[in-house]
Amino acid sequence: MSLSSFSSACVPSAFSLGALGLDAIIIEASVVANYSFSVSSGVRYIQPSVELVNATFCNVTVTYTHPGENDRVGAEVWLPPAEIWNERFQGAGGGGWGAGRFYNSYGTMAGALTEGFATVTTDAGLSDQFTPETWALISTGHVNLPLLENFGYRSLNESAVIGKSIVRQFYGRDPSYSYFNGCSQGGRQGLALAQRYPTAYDGIAASAPALHFPDLAAAIYWPQQYMNDIEYYPYGCELDAIVRAAISRCDVLDGVSDGIISDVDKCFATFDPSEMVGRSTNCSQTGGLVTISAGAASVAKATWTGAVSANGTKLWHGYRLGADLTGALEPSLAHGTAMTNCTSGTCTGSAEPLATSWFRLFLAKDPSFNASSMTRSEFEDYLRQGQQEYSSILSTDNPDLSGFRDAGGKMVTFHGLKSHKADQIIPDQGTLDYYTDVAKLLPDVHDFYRYFPIPGVGHCFASKGGAPLSLFSQLQAWVENGTAPESSPITYTDDSGADVYSRIVCPYPQKAVYHTDCGAPEEASCWSCKRAQSGCSKVKFQ
Repeated sequence: MSLSSFSSACVPSAFSLGALGLDAIIIEASVVANYSFSVSSGVRYIQPSVELVNATFCNVTVTYTHPGENDRVGAEVWLPPAEIWNERFQGAGGGGWGAGRFYNSYGTMAGALTEGFATVTTDAGLSDQFTPETWALISTGHVNLPLLENFGYRSLNESAVIGKSIVRQFYGRDPSYSYFNGCSQGGRQGLALAQRYPTAYDGIAASAPALHFPDLAAAIYWPQQYMNDIEYYPYGCELDAIVRAAISRCDVLDGVSDGIISDVDKCFATFDPSEMVGRSTNCSQTGGLVTISAGAASVAKATWTGAVSANGTKLWHGYRLGADLTGALEPSLAHGTAMTNCTSGTCTGSAEPLATSWFRLFLAKDPSFNASSMTRSEFEDYLRQGQQEYSSILSTDNPDLSGFRDAGGKMVTFHGLKSHKADQIIPDQGTLDYYTDVAKLLPDVHDFYRYFPIPGVGHCFASKGGAPLSLFSQLQAWVENGTAPESSPITYTDDSGADVYSRIVCPYPQKAVYHTDCGAPEEASCWSCKRAQSGCSKVKFQ
């Protein structure tokens, strides 16, 4: 197709909204030429980094409203030229408080273009993709439920239907296969699609999903609540030292010394942070040595244990030993649920904005609410309120995936855990709980849905490798020719960056087991997937 004919096909009059019971506000279409994007694997999640260079595509943006709700939702579709189109369609997920149409989702779309996909993202009608400050409340005390429903699920199916309709109108045929790729909020979106709209996509990659969202959002705040309760805020360097000690102690529990905690449950039983009390550590916050305090050990243990009620009842999962609690151990993310701010000389809590926004706007429903003033009882009450008011909109924890299974859908999920880069935002136990619930209801779950717990990966990506960058192509093979992913290769470097290790990761309930007679634990060929960990001698990489 020549550029002139491509341009003549990429005009607003060539497209219509279709029959969804929605009202079109405006349809925009224009050719984008010489578009380049350096796409990191960090926004492709289970695909490698790529370079999109001087691409040409048709950008179609459909802005519509739900009758009577006065919202304004945008679905943006990128269409490569017909000779480049691979006859496939990919939805790009969001992140944080963003449904889509921001940097991460555009990166996912740019990556999809390099492989010839037509691709779509939605903004869910949110006026800001980074914070809910401008859209959460109609007025004090009143949450904007239509927009929350857009964010929670409605816009996801609408963008899939609109995107496929635009594809049909542009190429004259439906896509042969459709996929969705998202992590964190995007992972939650993927599960929402599988549960609510089982025919929207043939293959779904729902990574590190923010499912059980009302529980999760409150639990992210838990370390801050605990510090407020005990009225003690440690230096971040104290918590970092405790985390490093846990890694050192627990690294060899799987028989291989590689800087990764693979047996996290044994680690939790083996390492007590109180052992570190009284030891000295270098501290960038003070410019000298700091003695690790009992308060710091208590905060670390509370963060690992997870939110509990005043009488000790477990409310939600904690974080894995090894997760970055302060954002200092994984500077590329700079996130941690137990962060403090010590710049004034006196440390105070520094909470994740996602959590404080949740309490302020959706639970207290008051823009002036200060979460740091909550008592433990109020924290518990708000957590339960969130469950009651919003689970049906945001939780995506329905284990009945029979509709998705019966439609022939295939889904993969990975979650970073058990390492010095365990997921520091979303505890992986929630994902494991969900997969276990699906398996209890649908014993054939392994035939259509596989969960990969992965050491060495933080929240959605790892700066030193370890992400399963072949998993999306394996999902495609599963959808298109029935080849299920029995394992997935990973490569990562140690903290020094000097040594490169190759491994495999396995679908739960299997684990990667090292064969001691192989003699090369840094090689993937020395590992295999087994249901139970066999005995291994301790090996130190040279």
